[in-house]
Amino acid sequence: MEIIRGLHNLRAKHHGCVATIGNFDGVHIGHQNILRQLKEKSEEYQLPAVVITFEPQPMEFFGKDNHPARLTRFRDKAEVIKAQGIERLQVIRFNEKFSQLSADDFVVKFLVGKLGIKFLLVGDDFCYGKNRQGNFETLKMQSQQFGFEIANTPTFEYKSQRVSSTRVRQALESGDMELTAALLGRAYWMSGHIQHGHKRGRTIGFPTANVPLHRDTPAVSGVFAVRLWGKDIDGCAQHIQDNDNCCGINGIANIGYRPTVDGTKGLLEVHLFDFDGDLYGKLVHVDFLHKIREEKKFESFELLKLQILEDVKVAKQYFKQIQS
Repeated sequence: MEIIRGLHNLRAKHHGCVATIGNFDGVHIGHQNILRQLKEKSEEYQLPAVVITFEPQPMEFFGKDNHPARLTRFRDKAEVIKAQGIERLQVIRFNEKFSQLSADDFVVKFLVGKLGIKFLLVGDDFCYGKNRQGNFETLKMQSQQFGFEIANTPTFEYKSQRVSSTRVRQALESGDMELTAALLGRAYWMSGHIQHGHKRGRTIGFPTANVPLHRDTPAVSGVFAVRLWGKDIDGCAQHIQDNDNCCGINGIANIGYRPTVDGTKGLLEVHLFDFDGDLYGKLVHVDFLHKIREEKKFESFELLKLQILEDVKVAKQYFKQIQS
């Protein structure tokens, strides 16, 4: 999948496509339904399928420090979109200048002029342009004027409720990982490169693989039963997932700010069961499978150690249940 960052990097070869527009945060099953329909139109028109998205997301730009936590970092979102068979990801820098673009100019200068769209698929609540002045009805009139086809997708539901990024966040906040996985069509996961930490976990018998979050506020926090996987990881004790040279290793993880050591920066710490390989510098994915408890502050490392022992018991019992 080709990723084009910014309108200035569009070239003549990029003119002519079928497209959809949105934040696609989490790339949940509703998003995946849109992407499947887009791929069908791509085959019908014999043109590339393009996802148009924004960095930062508009709610982040307008909300400043008061906006919902992202479900997925850009890199993770791009990976899931690519897996849906999309040929191109067009990233628009959402800044003050772009936010002032009128609805007409957005269509005329960008969709028609820059991209040369032949088909546009949008959600049933799609709005665009300065002050969200454009909607599906105005887009319909412009499509007739400039000769491209449009369609909107009806609300996608799971168990009679609308699937949305907000609903996924609510499921994560409540610790309902089963519902989260159903809404996403996969386990909720994060990725990152393993880095060296302070190695405090080793002092109490629980060494951890540390993954920086690179985000202001994670969408999930607490202690979880997890599965870590990634390409070319040597020494895996358990080959639970074997796909594209990947293997999965069970463990527990704490994601949050480590209050026991007065941490201030968000971090994902993973303790793996029966594993002694070297992960430093490697790109890994961590699946969050079952929530054990909330993150809490302990008065001593000894009390923390006792709690981790209990957490490990709970996690191993969970894995035993799902494997039986």
